Amino acid sequence: MNPSLSRRLLLGGGAGLGLAAALPYDIALAQAAPGGTLRVGMTAAAIPLSNGVPDQGAEGHRFMGITLYDQLAMWDLSSFDKPPVIRPGLATEWRVDPADTKRWIITLREGVKFHDGKVLTAEDVAFSFDRAFRSDAPHFDNRAAAQARIRMPTIASWRAEGEKTFIVETRTPDSLVPFGLTWIGITHRGAWEAAGRSWDTFLNRAVGTGPYRLESFSIRERAVLLRNPDYWDAARIPRHERVILLPLPEANTRVAALRSNQVDFIEAPPPDAVPSLRQAGFQIVTNTYPHTWTWHFSMIEGSPWRDIRVRRAANLAVDRSGMKTMLGGLMVEGAGLLPPGHPWHGRPSDPVRTDVAAARRLMAEAGFSARNPLRTKVAISPSGSGQMQPLPMNEAVQQNLKEIGIEIDFEVVEWNALLGLWREGARALAPRGITAINVSYSVHDPFAALVRFLKTEMAPPASNNWGFFSDPAYDAIMDRVYTTFDPAAQDALLAELHAKAVDDRLFLFVAHDLNPRAMSRRVQGFVQAQSWFQDLTPITIRG
Repeated sequence: MNPSLSRRLLLGGGAGLGLAAALPYDIALAQAAPGGTLRVGMTAAAIPLSNGVPDQGAEGHRFMGITLYDQLAMWDLSSFDKPPVIRPGLATEWRVDPADTKRWIITLREGVKFHDGKVLTAEDVAFSFDRAFRSDAPHFDNRAAAQARIRMPTIASWRAEGEKTFIVETRTPDSLVPFGLTWIGITHRGAWEAAGRSWDTFLNRAVGTGPYRLESFSIRERAVLLRNPDYWDAARIPRHERVILLPLPEANTRVAALRSNQVDFIEAPPPDAVPSLRQAGFQIVTNTYPHTWTWHFSMIEGSPWRDIRVRRAANLAVDRSGMKTMLGGLMVEGAGLLPPGHPWHGRPSDPVRTDVAAARRLMAEAGFSARNPLRTKVAISPSGSGQMQPLPMNEAVQQNLKEIGIEIDFEVVEWNALLGLWREGARALAPRGITAINVSYSVHDPFAALVRFLKTEMAPPASNNWGFFSDPAYDAIMDRVYTTFDPAAQDALLAELHAKAVDDRLFLFVAHDLNPRAMSRRVQGFVQAQSWFQDLTPITIRG
């Protein structure tokens, strides 16, 4: 990748204006009746699946998971100045059975109706869990399973007990079950049967209980969501009539669409566009949130990253301050999987820093130099949920590493395809020479932040231990996390775990995102939560 390409990828001012005439055809369809309609330019290259457990990463859950659907447990996204907490959703209560800590008893909310008028029961929850976890069920959906199983890998069984009680049992005690519940959208058997018992057909006839109903779905073009006036939570009935979601993976295209009044709200504006967008009267909204931008290292036999000297050298080489300048200040310098100040950050004995001279010494000890470089390949994407500005950022890291004797080639694939490679794991990619992968992600709960990457048994296909890392000392800490139900004691264990991962440089720690969005002045009432997820329902569209 050359510097001029990197520069063009970051531009969004005048360059964006020049793209207006070349915008995708489907954007023109979104221009009708903008009053009461929120038009969103997504970073994804396709509309996330409308099956209740969407693909396209956390962006998919943001726009098609918590809009059309509710989950048993949900995130409180109503505040910008404090981290979100889990709140009751379709469940009013969940608790561990004191006689058996592998058994969770979940009480359902009374009187909730699906979009088609059916009243929610525990049988509907069981059906929805079957869809994602029971591969021999006639209504099993492999696409939902691909997303759900990595979120609740300890689940063993589930069942309805009467109309309002749902039971989840795990293979071992698992204190993290409530976090997994936030990912599984609930539908019902009758809706699937009305769609001809086909999940493909269901994508166009999706039925949930959420604050929006599905009007239309075209995976490569757009989705239209309509306000649900009968939503069970009156405070979250949308204050606009519809949402139109448009897949616009190119940052400049998103800016051009916003400037030309073809969308109202875009994700991840390119940093160079931000000053001119502000000057033109557009709103720029940012907030800290639990997010990390890293490279995952392969730890299988033959990977260069098995050598801690190489991992430490790579981390010492990254110019995070320079990258922050390149991104117009829209990042926090990477300090681990969790940023400093987070209750789980802990106290690493060797905090992340930049020291190129020390990096060169470590590479020399490992047998490499600029004249005798280590050569390897990293899988990356050109865009995607939380990926920030992945091409110029990865190019900057590539240049940093070259200076200490690490030469990187990139295999660039579309975001959803990259997530597929992430689920496959490093062993599947070893024949292609790929020894690291750049996937950013939310670190808002203990499982998502740490356990799924570090526990031996979370290696693919179980979850996201992409590099097949395995260490009994780490596993022992996480076993204690699973069996610790006291929040303060659990926080202390997570801080210990994270500090250990930082000291061992198990990832290339680069950045924490500030989650920028740009929007028209007509968009009012949006509260940017400290979360990967966001609540669109308070938004009003000023005429």
